[in-house]
Amino acid sequence: MSFKAFVDIAKHTYVEVAAEEFGIPGKKTSISRVALLSGLTRKEVQRLLDAPAIEDTDAGERYNRAARVVAGWVRDADFSDADGNPKVLTLQEGEASFAALTRRFSGDIPSRAILDELLRVGIVEKVDDNSVRLKTRAYVPESGDADKLNILGTDVSDLVSTIDHNLQHGAADPFFQRKVMYDNVPVEALQEFRRLSGAQAQALLERLDKWLSQHDRDTSGTRGTGQIRTGIGIYYFEEDMKSQKPKGPRS
Repeated sequence: MSFKAFVDIAKHTYVEVAAEEFGIPGKKTSISRVALLSGLTRKEVQRLLDAPAIEDTDAGERYNRAARVVAGWVRDADFSDADGNPKVLTLQEGEASFAALTRRFSGDIPSRAILDELLRVGIVEKVDDNSVRLKTRAYVPESGDADKLNILGTDVSDLVSTIDHNLQHGAADPFFQRKVMYDNVPVEALQEFRRLSGAQAQALLERLDKWLSQHDRDTSGTRGTGQIRTGIGIYYFEEDMKSQKPKGPRS
């Protein structure tokens, strides 16, 4: 994301926290107090308070619904060709239409709303006025800072929660947390490892996604008690070890 976008989000956050969490009991928090606490001018504080909030409370729900539709498009044989590739779908006509896809995988959300979302973030594109094509096999927005930040925040939160659980309860009830890493790999091997790890990780996630879709109330007729959010995440990393500054001698 751009530096400007980050600054705008940071300003909103400073103003929001100053106004909601650092008020004086029994008094309405004034513009002047928010400006004093945040370090912004009164004019800037007023502008931020009057502007629509950057935080999108629906971003998480949009992500979940849209991600399920994309996963269904990729894995369900009704919406894939003989080679297992996602079909170009008509918008409304036929059993293998985008409308049928969204009815199967997005619950009660209208297909038009899902289509607008996938078009907005660059996951699908129109082939003509009556059909659409999937551009990528996973829901990774190409645009929309709020959507990218929502995914980032959710992923980081999930990883930290797993680490915290393992610190507190790992001996009796550990959550899976593993990684593979080597620190002397030549640059020439990176492209092949990116390709290999990406392909195998995507295949694993698609298999697990299929299993979970058969046990989620929104996408199947399963029954049971409670309401649990569960899943598994995979992430890729690399670091240039030559760029690390050598440690100086100890005194």
